[in-house]
Amino acid sequence: MNILVVEDEKRVAEFLQKGLSESGYRVDVAFDGEAGLEQAGQVGYDLFILDWLLPGKNGLELCRELRSSFPATPILMLTAKDTLQDKILGLDTGADDYLTKPFSFEELKARVRALARRKKRIEPRNLSAGDLEVNPADRSVTRGGVSITLSNKEYELLTYLLRNKNKVLSRELTAREVWGITFDTGTNYIDVYINYLRKKLKVGSEKPLIFTIRGRGYILKDEDDHPDH
Repeated sequence: MNILVVEDEKRVAEFLQKGLSESGYRVDVAFDGEAGLEQAGQVGYDLFILDWLLPGKNGLELCRELRSSFPATPILMLTAKDTLQDKILGLDTGADDYLTKPFSFEELKARVRALARRKKRIEPRNLSAGDLEVNPADRSVTRGGVSITLSNKEYELLTYLLRNKNKVLSRELTAREVWGITFDTGTNYIDVYINYLRKKLKVGSEKPLIFTIRGRGYILKDEDDHPDH
């Protein structure tokens, strides 16, 4: 199980990393919100543990962005902010659990185990379109039986398209749902990532799956029956 801890107090971060590593988890640490968000996009994590009072991008902002980009990954807020209103705000922002400092490390481990069990129970079934298969349990992607390696964001975009296959998805909606941001009409980053996916999905088959609908957005279809792509 891979865990990302985002905590600016180095003593606390090192304590968490050491204790959780000794419990059999693989633990990475980031010391501010921006670094945490960047790290999250580079490695497939099974759990995020976030402090609230982080420099730069605070824990709530980070929680909101992580929840948008990684909807199935549990988030545990670990913070000294202990009022009922704080807890409600943290949970409403997207956290799955909330533990206040100071805390018992045994309780922390119990909550980590509970979140891991919850993630396993709600793990979505395999996603597919034609000969394309995605297994969310291990984030593996194959087409025609051939393994395909995707970056984290490419994977998130592909699963978003698969969960909404045969639907036309606008660039605005895709930007909000996959990147958690408002689409800037002056940029082409969504088109760039769509092209990345198209090229990688040719492994195992030349048959296109992702189509451009001019003026509307994109659609992932089971069959190659749309001429506008």
